Order: sequence, then C-alpha cells, then structure tokens
Amino acid sequence: MRRIVECVPNFSEGRRSDVVEQIKGAIASVSGVKLLDVEMDADHNRCVITFAGKPEAMEEAAFRGIERAAQLIDMDQHQGEHPRLGATDVVPFVPISGVTMEDCVLMARRLGERVGTELGIPVYLYEKAATRPERVNLAHVRRGEYEGLKEEIATEAHREPDFGPRQVGKAGATVIGAREPLIAYNVYLNTPDLKVAQAIARAVRHSTGGLRFVKALGLYIEQRGLVQVSMNLTDYRRTPVHRVVEMIRREAARYGVNVVSSELVGLIPRQALLDAAEYYLQIEDYKPEMVLESHLEEPETIPLPFLDAVTAGTPTPGGGSVAALAGALAASLASMVCNLTLAKKPEVPASETVQKVLERSERLRGELSTLIEQDASAYQGVLEAYRLPKASSQDKKQRSAAIQEAMEQAARVPLRAAEEAVEVLELLPSILETGLSSAASDVGVAAYMAQAAVKGAALNVRTNLGSLRDETLAASLEEQLRSLEDRSGQSMAALERDLAARI
Repeated sequence: MRRIVECVPNFSEGRRSDVVEQIKGAIASVSGVKLLDVEMDADHNRCVITFAGKPEAMEEAAFRGIERAAQLIDMDQHQGEHPRLGATDVVPFVPISGVTMEDCVLMARRLGERVGTELGIPVYLYEKAATRPERVNLAHVRRGEYEGLKEEIATEAHREPDFGPRQVGKAGATVIGAREPLIAYNVYLNTPDLKVAQAIARAVRHSTGGLRFVKALGLYIEQRGLVQVSMNLTDYRRTPVHRVVEMIRREAARYGVNVVSSELVGLIPRQALLDAAEYYLQIEDYKPEMVLESHLEEPETIPLPFLDAVTAGTPTPGGGSVAALAGALAASLASMVCNLTLAKKPEVPASETVQKVLERSERLRGELSTLIEQDASAYQGVLEAYRLPKASSQDKKQRSAAIQEAMEQAARVPLRAAEEAVEVLELLPSILETGLSSAASDVGVAAYMAQAAVKGAALNVRTNLGSLRDETLAASLEEQLRSLEDRSGQSMAALERDLAARI
C-alpha cells in the first residue's frame, strides 16, 4: 500500500496572487509532492493549498511553504475576515493511506520543532498532536488572534508555545497538527445582517449546542455585501453536509432570510457529494453501483499488483509480507464492522465505544500495511548483506556483522507484525459485543485472518532467529514471540466460543 499523507496549510494571503504563486512554488519544489488544489479568498485574505505525497517529502514541502510565507507576509499589515495567528496560520497533516494518525502526529511535532528552531516562529500543536487538552480545539488556540498573541505571549503562561521563542515577529505564529479529513464549507445568506449569521452559527456549531462535528462562525463578506456561515465539518460521515445545510435553511427561515449559495474551500471527498445527492434526489433503492464512473474506474492497486509480486520468482515479497497483509485485512474488517455499526446505529450509547475501537483498528491497519513493505525490505537487506565481498579477513568481518544486523531486523519486523495482529484479535470481542449482530461472521473472518498473521509471522521470526549468533538476543525475541502466541491462543479460543453462540 502506498504511503500517502495530505497536507492543507492555510496562509494569510488571499489577494496577492504573486505571493501565493511563490509559496506554491516552494511547496512544489520538493520531489514526491503533488499539488492538488489552491483556493484564494480575498475577503478572508487567506489561501488554502492542498498537496499530498510520501510522509518524508511532505514534511520538507510544508517547511518550505512556511519559510517562504514568513519571508513574504507581514502580519502587522494583514487584515481579513478569518481568524488567524500568522503568515502560515495552520498546517494540518491528514493520513490517507498506509500511514497512521500517530505517524502524522510525529510529523507535526518534528515539523513544529524545526520551524521553531530554524525559523524562530512560535509553534502551537493542535488536534491529535496537541500537548495540552485546551489546545485540541483550533479555535481556542487562535483566540485573540495575532494581535492578542503579540501582547500576551511573553507574559501569559497559557500562551507559551510548544516550540520556538516566546515572542512574535512579523510572521506571527503557526499552528501545526494532525487530524482526520474535514470539509471547509461556507453558506451565504441573502442579508447583510451579521447578527443573523452569528445567531445561525451558534445554533449550528457543536460547542454551543448544535450539530456534532461542526465548527461555525458568522462573517460579513464586504465584497458581496452578504453574510456567510463559515464552517469546518470535521466528520462528514457522522454529520453529513446535507444535514448541516438543512439546519441552516430552517434557522435562516426564522429570520426571514434564505440560503443564496455555498462554497467549498479546498477539496471534498466524493462520498460526501454522493451522500448529499442520495438525500436530495430521494432515489429509491439507491446503491453506489448506480454511479456510472464506479464501473469505469480502475480497480484498487492493492492487492492485485502485490499478488503478482508474490507470484514472481523472487524472494521478496514473501511469507512475512503476506502475514502482515493478513493482519491488515483483519484490521480492515474490524474497521468495516465499526463503520457499519456507526452508520446503522449512530444514536446508541455504545457509539462512543465503537468510535474509539475504530480509531485503534485504523491505526493497526496502517501499521500492518506499512509492515508489508518493511518485511520485504528487511529480507532484501539480508540478501544484500550476503552479497558483500569476503576476499579479506576484514571483508569477512564486516560481512558477518552486516548479516547479523540484517538478520536481527528480519526477525524484528515480523515480530512487530505478530504483535499488531494480536492487538487486532484483542479488539474483536468488543466489536462482536457492540457491533451489528448481522456482521458477526465478518468479525469471525477477521479473527481467523489475524490468527493466520500471528502464525505466519511467527514462522518468519523463528526462521531468522536461527541465524542469530547473539544467543541472549535470540532468547529474548523468542520469549516475546511465545508471549504473543499465548495471547493469540487465549483470544482466539474466547472468540470462537462467542462466535459459536451467535452464529
């Protein structure tokens, strides 16, 4: 599975296209990064640049964008409708595939430290990367905006940044974090009355009693002479776009105003649009297969190319990678049952538990997906070590050390796969208990796939342990493996009893 991270930085410039072009160019200068979208808003005086790529490239690209913005944007001269703290206001990393939320949190913290150290810009961590509970919410971090932060950062304890100096230069401060995908969505109303937009925003946003996963502000847009309800929808699956729009329509009707139009800032998942179409068109017996493009698109690149690679007459990818794939499939099934449950029964008290289990299963899926490639790379390292020259005694010594190091790595990777697969197994009883009863068989298949992952990984661990000369290390890894096998056996036995009672 390809490792892909999305990044959606917001820069405090939406009027000077030449400045935005330079920031965009700095980001695009990093190999392995693909620019997806650029949105400029003159009223907000803000632009949003969306790009994606491999994690390593994404960190560098984000840093270059922040660096260039700091050179070009003077916050002392900046004015706009949208709340902001700095030239680069916010930089979120979003896991897309083959990458976990924990990976993105680490990326955010590494980038934050680098920005604080090398650029001298105060950095605050938010959302999943937050180091303090009060900094999870971006709106709380932005409170007082640039002007307020400039006055308080040196003296107020709650304003101390996570990285960088306790002073603000003309680039302001930057908020960096990791989050799930969100939809930046604005709805325009046919009135210039800001109080109406603010009242509707209060009714809609979760923090003041509105819809879950909705953040909203009422703003006056001078260029249009209208007000808008500006929103971030942080989980479109559980609070869909059409539900938000309908609530705004109803609230607007109380004040005798109507929705004029809406706008997207950045990109939107296709499924969010399909959900809205299904709602408004009221198509009977709607199925995703009714969408023409679903029959014309290429199938997913995984697992067919992977199967072809396994089939080829090469040592890698081999059994270790296949074992990791089995674990990833087990975690995927666990996530599927959680998502089905949340979609069918979002109102049940157990939904919070299901959501937490879903977050863990998704983390495990990402980690096991990464181990598919890591196992192949580890064994490739063994092959390369054996190819090292052995003409002299020094060559032989270096070759022997390289082989031992490669063998250790080749044992540790499947050991990690076994550990992650056991964690998947240990999640399944909770899913079986709180999930849809009709999905019990899917939980069972997940269990057997996870068990296969543990057993397959164990075979690879022991194969490589046999070549380790460090007997103490080999014994330690063997002990860890046996403990995992015991946990796997106990979990599987309990699950089989529960499954037998339900199916």
